Amino acid sequence: MSLEVNKVAAAVLTAGIAFMVTGLVGDLIVHPRKLETSALATPAAAQPAAAAAPAPAALEPISPLLAAANADNGRALAGRLCASCHNFASGGPNGVGPNLYGIVGKNHAQTAGFNYSAANRALADKPWDYEALNAFLARPATAMPGTRMAFAGISNTGQRADVIAYLRTLAATPVPLP
Repeated sequence: MSLEVNKVAAAVLTAGIAFMVTGLVGDLIVHPRKLETSALATPAAAQPAAAAAPAPAALEPISPLLAAANADNGRALAGRLCASCHNFASGGPNGVGPNLYGIVGKNHAQTAGFNYSAANRALADKPWDYEALNAFLARPATAMPGTRMAFAGISNTGQRADVIAYLRTLAATPVPLP
């Protein structure tokens, strides 16, 4: 039995040595050189105009949908999509993202103790109204180029309305519906 174990061990060692020697011989024969520029990159000027990305579709206004939105569905969605980075409790701590309690109607970049991106700080004089939240929740990187939020967005308008309706409830006195 021990002779069989020795044969298996010898086969594994022989295969390892063979692969190592093959790698060394390959490195001696082939001398790859690093390219100065990517072979796949094309200059922007050389791209044809027809290849330009189509303009993004206009975002459907959220205001008409808020009256019928379901805050309970929004709470469940926010719990699933947002709670890993954000806190929703009054006076709760910031997470990877700022605490969202009272966010509706509050100006951008106003949560104390949170290090906002320059893109968000640039909007500090603008409030998070319903349409601003709609645009940001749809596509954060498009609504606020330069944001550090790595969330793709919520493509379904009804779901965005539900989340915004839930966020609206997170205040001592919720902002009136439009």
